[in-house]
Amino acid sequence: MGMPRFVRPKEGDAESSPNLYVANCGPAVGLSYDTIASVFSSFGEVKGVYAADESGARVIVSFLESTSAHSAFKALNGRPCPHLGGRSLHIRHAILQPPSSTVNDSVPVSLIASDLNIPGLYLFHDFISAKEEEELLQAVDNRPWKSLSKRRVQHYGYEFCYDTRNVDSKQHLGALPAFVSFILTRVSSLPDIPANLVLDQLTVNEYPPGVGLSPHIDTHSAFEGLIFSLSLAGPCIMEFRRYTTGSWVPKIASVSDMKDENPEEVSRKAIYLPPRSMLILSGEARYAWHHYIPHHKIDKVKETLIRRGSRRVSFTFRKDIIIPWEQMKES
Repeated sequence: MGMPRFVRPKEGDAESSPNLYVANCGPAVGLSYDTIASVFSSFGEVKGVYAADESGARVIVSFLESTSAHSAFKALNGRPCPHLGGRSLHIRHAILQPPSSTVNDSVPVSLIASDLNIPGLYLFHDFISAKEEEELLQAVDNRPWKSLSKRRVQHYGYEFCYDTRNVDSKQHLGALPAFVSFILTRVSSLPDIPANLVLDQLTVNEYPPGVGLSPHIDTHSAFEGLIFSLSLAGPCIMEFRRYTTGSWVPKIASVSDMKDENPEEVSRKAIYLPPRSMLILSGEARYAWHHYIPHHKIDKVKETLIRRGSRRVSFTFRKDIIIPWEQMKES
């Protein structure tokens, strides 16, 4: 069963909710779920503490009674909590989102990129062979993984910092591993790829069943204009969202889970990513559309229900924007 999903309540309904969204609180800041539950239980029975997103620094505290949640909100919001390391908590009410369909929320799913009519979006099926896929998975499984709240990652070239959503270009981890050399060679032979392109950053993500990726645009200031993502082991769908009115842009990867969206203000399109396919984001697809992997275990593709595998692994290649040290000092 997937993790419960919570959203911001409508105006006037906040105090009737037994759930609280608590920021600056979680394993990433040294606070275990048991410790959090123990502190909040002084206001009433706590049903559970859940990760609110992948940061590890925001949680949902779910009480049995709404009065308990409101008491905790009044006592702790915006104030240092001595029992939680003296951290100031930022709290708001949240409500449990009704279970959504596991069939893509009525967004039609395309099989080829041209059907989406998003400039700069390309998908190459069978970019690698099944044997190459097996060898790549074996190579990363023989190396250490770093665990986030819902998935595991590896970084090569430069480490991506999820707190700042950027890379530290002064901390070079070395050249990309030899086991991806053939991918880089193959990428360089694709149509319209700049001859001087040198990809120097690789993030490997492992997603267990039901885990996706919240809507986001890869940081403009961290990476250049081409992003390559190779899917391995299991399929998924990727949704693209473009916000057509207003100025709202997610500041953190998970904020969309806590904000109601007006369907008339967002354009949504989706594509099926089979194993061994290579997705390329450039131009408008890279800079104007948020990309998103729904948190599903089953996807609906052309009237067919497709169950995701026991794991999905993605290799995402980027070119880091390196700012010269003299320029950094001037800024």
